[in-house]
Amino acid sequence: MELFEAIRRDRRVDSLSIRALAERHGVHRRTVRQALDNADPLPRKTPVRRSARLDPLKRLIDAMLQADLDAPRKQRHTARRVLARLVDEHGVVDLSYSTVRDYVALRRPQIAAEAGRGLETAFVLQTHLPGAEAEVDFGDVWVRLAGVMTKCFLFTLRLSYSGKAVHRVFASQGQEAFIEGHLHAFAVLGGVPTG
Repeated sequence: MELFEAIRRDRRVDSLSIRALAERHGVHRRTVRQALDNADPLPRKTPVRRSARLDPLKRLIDAMLQADLDAPRKQRHTARRVLARLVDEHGVVDLSYSTVRDYVALRRPQIAAEAGRGLETAFVLQTHLPGAEAEVDFGDVWVRLAGVMTKCFLFTLRLSYSGKAVHRVFASQGQEAFIEGHLHAFAVLGGVPTG
């Protein structure tokens, strides 16, 4: 509305051409002509929406997805399998995979929630007593020995409760390094985890 008024005002005041008005306002020349011919923009034509091809099939797809609730994970319907069944069993034509895929992606969690099987976030709370447990691992580390980059192994012992860690670098991950790393960590920590 304001755009049409500004275009008409610029035409009256500055006597600009249609091309100049289009450039000034950043619109197409056709829009400038409409603004000069009509005070108000023409109403937009809203296309009549045809019924979706999927509407009569939604009940069938929902039934397939509900049957999947009790099926093992590997035997559940994929969107591709749903489309194949619709074509094979019901003679459906002119239905795209993307239409089925989008509907299945939308409805699968809804159907699971309706059945009381929505996505659950589960976790096991871990509790650790002080000094009871420790975790050990080796990691790769590159060091420069005598000017040459050499791959070594970082022994790490971390107490589960406090998170305190002891590290030591070894040339291998062998049993000797494993035992020596433990002995070094126990000496630094002043004891052995009791768990």
